[in-house]
Amino acid sequence: MNNFKLPETLWPVEWGKKQGLYFYLETVEEFGNSKVKVKDRGEMIMLSSYSYLGLLGHPEIDKSAKLAIDKFTTGTHGVRLLAGTLSIHNELEQRIAQFKNAKSSIVYSSGYIANLSIISTLLRREDVVICDKLNHASIVDGCYLSGAECFRYRHNDMNHLEHFLKKVEPKKNILVVVDAVFSMDGDIVNLPGVIELCKKYGALLMVDEAHSLGVLGKTGIGIEEHFGINPDAIDLKMGTLSKTIPSMGGFVAGNHELINLLKHTSRGFIYSAALAPPLVAAALTAFHVILKEPERIRKLKTNMQFFRDKLREYGFNTLKTESPIIPIVCGENMKAWAMAKYCQDNGLFVQGIPSPIVPEGTSRLRAIVTAAHNMKEIEYSIDVIAKAGRREGII
Repeated sequence: MNNFKLPETLWPVEWGKKQGLYFYLETVEEFGNSKVKVKDRGEMIMLSSYSYLGLLGHPEIDKSAKLAIDKFTTGTHGVRLLAGTLSIHNELEQRIAQFKNAKSSIVYSSGYIANLSIISTLLRREDVVICDKLNHASIVDGCYLSGAECFRYRHNDMNHLEHFLKKVEPKKNILVVVDAVFSMDGDIVNLPGVIELCKKYGALLMVDEAHSLGVLGKTGIGIEEHFGINPDAIDLKMGTLSKTIPSMGGFVAGNHELINLLKHTSRGFIYSAALAPPLVAAALTAFHVILKEPERIRKLKTNMQFFRDKLREYGFNTLKTESPIIPIVCGENMKAWAMAKYCQDNGLFVQGIPSPIVPEGTSRLRAIVTAAHNMKEIEYSIDVIAKAGRREGII
């Protein structure tokens, strides 16, 4: 590599491997929703899955993907703008717009690319973007890529958000971006408060629903259904097709003017390959399945509330989570890794999340329960985590 010096990683990877505390990039050999077979570890209960409704392997969804290969093959003729748009791409965007109560939508190759593209396309250097301190990294990267003046307010603190809104010079474009469900803490944005302030100061509002689609609301529509608000109060509704939706890609739904602008000017759309037909077909059918099988949403809520409440009864700090993302705060990095090791050694596929990914002193296990877990699996998982917590002096 000549004289090129690689940047130092923040992760003590080699040290962790030698200590038996490294459990990242594990190889899954056989797939299931609630359980997986892991190389060198055997069958484990999956507590790190984003498949919140357990739709991976759903026969109707898989059948659609296979039929799409038969009709369209495995790829397209190029990028969407020039030669890669298929009829099912248009169908998927129509289905998303309908599902999210919007006029139109656009699909990107991933959620990360979607956030990067949307924010950097809509904003210029003279504009202002304001986002929650705990927003996903893709939002933060999009803000910085845009070149706009960027402010990050204290998590879910409406007074601090208003402080920054007041600072903006009149007539400047303002975009406020928030996560609906925060990916490390599992709590929900104070959306009514954010909407009120956006209206007061004339700001455009974008909400990232990566972890709320299929999770929040009686029918899984998301954050607006959860709060019972007018869907038009959110200008840009972003989401992913790789979590609750068992496919790949990202999207944003909004009015025709905004979506048309993104389709013709956002670099992440113009220069990215079109999504493969089986992925599009799988996503298209998944939206239908969510509405057709509402019992999955009820099961998810029952499972996650039982899991969270039992952990709290044991004395674990699970922060303010209201979602299937259950943070189990351990404190120091070593405690989180030690907790993860005990859990992994006892059949739980769960990861330790150290600082600086989360604030120092709040290193944690990040456990996720889904609609696919049965009560026996959940109770066993709670028992293992409790034993690990006692061993490490956390409870």
